[in-house]
Amino acid sequence: MDLAYMAKMPAEEFITRRQKLVEQMEDNSVAVVFSSQEQVRNNDCCYPFRQDSYFWYLTGFNEPDSILVITKRDGVSQVYCFLRPSDPLMETWNGRRLGIEKAPQELSINTAYAIEDFLAIFPKISQNLTALYYKKDQQSWGEILLNQLKQESAVDFPRIFDVALILDEMRLFKSTNEIALMQQAGQISALAHIRAMKEARPNRFEYELESEILHEFNRFGARYASYNSIVAAGENACILHYTENDQPMKDGDLVLIDAGCEFAMYAGDISRTFPVNGKFTQPQREIYEIVLKAQKRAIELLVAGNSIQQVNDAVVRIKVEGLVRLGILQGDVEQLIEQQAYREFYMHGLGHWLGLDVHDVGSYSQSFANGDRNSRLRDRPLEIGMVLTVEPGLYISSKSNVPEQYKGIGVRIEDNIVITEHGNKILTSAVPKEIDDIEKLMAQQ
Repeated sequence: MDLAYMAKMPAEEFITRRQKLVEQMEDNSVAVVFSSQEQVRNNDCCYPFRQDSYFWYLTGFNEPDSILVITKRDGVSQVYCFLRPSDPLMETWNGRRLGIEKAPQELSINTAYAIEDFLAIFPKISQNLTALYYKKDQQSWGEILLNQLKQESAVDFPRIFDVALILDEMRLFKSTNEIALMQQAGQISALAHIRAMKEARPNRFEYELESEILHEFNRFGARYASYNSIVAAGENACILHYTENDQPMKDGDLVLIDAGCEFAMYAGDISRTFPVNGKFTQPQREIYEIVLKAQKRAIELLVAGNSIQQVNDAVVRIKVEGLVRLGILQGDVEQLIEQQAYREFYMHGLGHWLGLDVHDVGSYSQSFANGDRNSRLRDRPLEIGMVLTVEPGLYISSKSNVPEQYKGIGVRIEDNIVITEHGNKILTSAVPKEIDDIEKLMAQQ
């Protein structure tokens, strides 16, 4: 596989995004977007820095303690960035900084200032502006700074808007450049799952497979996982967000792995379930085939014009019919669906948006566009450029009142797709999911 990749977003992309934001702002307004801050892990050691997704989306700038300010005055926009000045001593200890002098050219902005001067300069560049756009978060350092401005400089705006309402909708539709990066995230994540399948065997620990996954991420330039990896053997697979990953994998058990890399800030997100010893038992095969049939049908139906809710209804029907056939559910299929009897075994949604965040932003609801900000329906018609996961599962707890042979089996199969004019494209197809293909791959150990 060709792993030549574009690890950096072109500067023009960030310029275009800022222009689209400005077009949706009121005239005589200002948008303020704050970076992430470093988070202390213990004493004077910090967690690996991860930039705020909104800030990155508009700047491509990966330093903490920074603020993007965009003004729109009489239809004309100006872009400013407040950031840490160059400091040779601190850079010797903690790494290079872009610095004020280089920032305008590197970030394609008008002017840069020291972060320490924000309280003094912001009132000047926002003078007489009547609307403020920012991401409202009562706990953020940005909220604290804005409150301090109001108290010290009497900076106040008649109208205040949540900039996320604009940016979330923008981020929902991926550009060609974004899809290229997400294809790489999907490919690298797929290679990691393939490696895990090859390295699985009885009596190894879950964390040993996790280490193989992280190794593969790093080997292809994805320094970090996009979320905490799940390596869940046996009944641990029935815990949806199991992350302890500290148990031995037993002969005869399945192992469910939900893991994806973060490549150039974009997330991959794959789930595969396979037998620790390389051979599915008959009960495992029966549950797995229900989930696989549901996932394949979902991928067929997740096309422009259909909604996640419509497709999930089809998935639920396939699962209920399968569970009735195996004697795990008893009764009439229609009534079981109406009663949501399947919720004991399938308690999550079909999928989620994917992008800079593994659970990416954007409304799932058609009524959101009509002003209903609280709707939880997933009835929004899919459109070209949306990227989402497809992840049906079945989880049969050992405590469930079901035939003994199915107890403790958890299966999830997850891929990433982009909606295209031709239906959809699977970004994670490199990792097998057919039973015969999995068993053949694992036989190559």
